[in-house]
Amino acid sequence: MATRAFRNLPPVSSTTELPGCCLWFTGLSGAGKSTIANIVVEQLRDRGRRVELLDGDEVREHLSKGLGFSKEDRDTNIRRIGWVAAVLARNGVVSVTAAISPYRSVRDEVRGWIDNFVEIHVATTLEECEARDVKGLYARARAGEIPEFTGISDPYEPPLSPEVMLVTAGRTPEESAGEVVTWLEKHGLA
Repeated sequence: MATRAFRNLPPVSSTTELPGCCLWFTGLSGAGKSTIANIVVEQLRDRGRRVELLDGDEVREHLSKGLGFSKEDRDTNIRRIGWVAAVLARNGVVSVTAAISPYRSVRDEVRGWIDNFVEIHVATTLEECEARDVKGLYARARAGEIPEFTGISDPYEPPLSPEVMLVTAGRTPEESAGEVVTWLEKHGLA
């Protein structure tokens, strides 16, 4: 009788299915995290991977609305993103985060929650980020209009040993995205 109950179940997924993972893009505001992450997302979708992008600005608007920019609030925001990323990765999805996530300790905490956590440091210099400053945030921070601004009046703690370090000077976003996808292929995640 018990075998009848299982007769109409779908087959177990193939063992060749790639595992879920989390691509954690970190870097200063304006470093190119979202731009590169979006290209990676499209390349992975083109390969048939299930992918979700958790962009820092969008998460702040929807999941972390009301949080400020104190260290405690930033850590709470990153933990929320990390929890969602962990759930997605656990279910075979490539979760892609693009958030400044300035504090090393909370990034490391989230790493501990997720198998196949891939930290990607978008290592764009402060000078280059300020030159880009499409939102005018650095100018406002330097004028004292934005307190606790990462890289100006609040620290950014770069990763000590990220899986991927993207030095963006003189490179296109597509080249940087290609480096990420190549790393994922080499490690059986793409």
